Amino acid sequence: MAIVVVGGHSRNIGKTSVVCRLISAFPECAWTAVKITQFGHAICSPNGEPSACETADHRMTITEERNAANRTDSSRYLAAGAARSLWVRTHREQLAAVMPRIQAEIAKAENAILESNSVLRFLKPDLYLAVLDPSVADFKPSALHYLQRADALLYTGQIGQSTWPGVSPSLLAQVPAFSVAAPAYWSDEIERFVRARLSMLAKSAALVAR
Repeated sequence: MAIVVVGGHSRNIGKTSVVCRLISAFPECAWTAVKITQFGHAICSPNGEPSACETADHRMTITEERNAANRTDSSRYLAAGAARSLWVRTHREQLAAVMPRIQAEIAKAENAILESNSVLRFLKPDLYLAVLDPSVADFKPSALHYLQRADALLYTGQIGQSTWPGVSPSLLAQVPAFSVAAPAYWSDEIERFVRARLSMLAKSAALVAR
């Protein structure tokens, strides 16, 4: 089983689109896709607006999406071909508490893909892809904290066209970088990169199973 995490330095930069393209590019993986939304102080971290995703008990909930025709991110996962799609909503101080439930869902999956930066506090994925948009100045602390763990940087704008305060250009230069500009949010190059990594993981798993 492969665990893939897709994160990004800010909101509305194409992370969900990248997740969907990855799901559709590898349908044989039968992905369980997980959207993690953290809220707090009545502000929804994905869009910065007053929270409509806060749970009734103000703590946490996991919802399985079953309708691919909705306009939610979890519906988009299903429309892209995910075998299962889960939406995790939790207060930003409660992510640790909900992780055992997330891990239990991952354990049931053939392969799992999670859209989140903060989940890296608790998981060591087989592949971490960090989405970057040079036109957006905001750089979330969680994204910066885990940037050095990225296996690849996916630029939705032109590579190398932005410098972010506190982000070392030398660190960015050390990580393989790919252009996945809108509207495709994908490329043949990143597909080959991901396919090679998934193939390597499958071979390693087969050797262990012998």
